[in-house]
Amino acid sequence: MGLAVYERRRHHVTATPARFRRHGFGGRPYFRALICRRGAVPIGVAVYLFMYSTFAGRPILYIEDIFVRPRDRGQGAGLALMRALARTALDTDCGRMEWSVLRWNRPAIDFYRRLGAEPHDAWLKMRMVPAGLKRLARPGVRVGRSNSTRARSAGRA
Repeated sequence: MGLAVYERRRHHVTATPARFRRHGFGGRPYFRALICRRGAVPIGVAVYLFMYSTFAGRPILYIEDIFVRPRDRGQGAGLALMRALARTALDTDCGRMEWSVLRWNRPAIDFYRRLGAEPHDAWLKMRMVPAGLKRLARPGVRVGRSNSTRARSAGRA
């Protein structure tokens, strides 16, 4: 919730502790997490997952969220999380590590640049929310030129 408040997006939060437990720690985890603590107190978190680059033929470590409590910033927690993520990327043979940052978040952008990260704006990030997913998934819905070809999964479901 701290991240949502910082990013001015609290009204978008629909996540629940039960969903986090199921999706991150259930039979099929969709993400992994690192917790940064000062003593026994959690002060930061990084949520990440793996994607795959068909061009490089290697995995990509994607950082979904990284957050350090505002009162604990500037004391090494963000650096510790990023270093742990970099070690994980190297240990899992990742070809790169990627993440998104809001354009207005100058402190984060400056921090990432100091670490050696560079903006990569050749790609436009696209998003489809549940209403669009439902519409697109319905058979017979016309979208564009032709919808007569169907795709099938080549991997495990």
